[in-house]
Amino acid sequence: MKIDNSINPVTTVSVNDGKRQTGAAPSTGKENGDTSVHISQNAAKMQSADNTTSSGAVVDTARVNEIKQAISEGTFKVNPEVVADKLLETVRELIQSKKGET
Repeated sequence: MKIDNSINPVTTVSVNDGKRQTGAAPSTGKENGDTSVHISQNAAKMQSADNTTSSGAVVDTARVNEIKQAISEGTFKVNPEVVADKLLETVRELIQSKKGET
């Protein structure tokens, strides 16, 4: 394969080369005095979840410390049946949530 070097480099770029279309400019809402903000349903759910996690402890720190200690001492045992069951449960929940979206 032969490489063609006939492409000329661009040395100058005009400000008007990348003109915006007037119809494509985003609306700021300030033209008519409207300054309200509307958030989507998903954003509202995320905000609600964020408020829930900041108001209460989601993690049992005592349990975390107990597990850390067991790991450092070499006494932590993994129960593969429990891990598999929890993994399947999570997959089922994900499948159900996907079915609910459609």
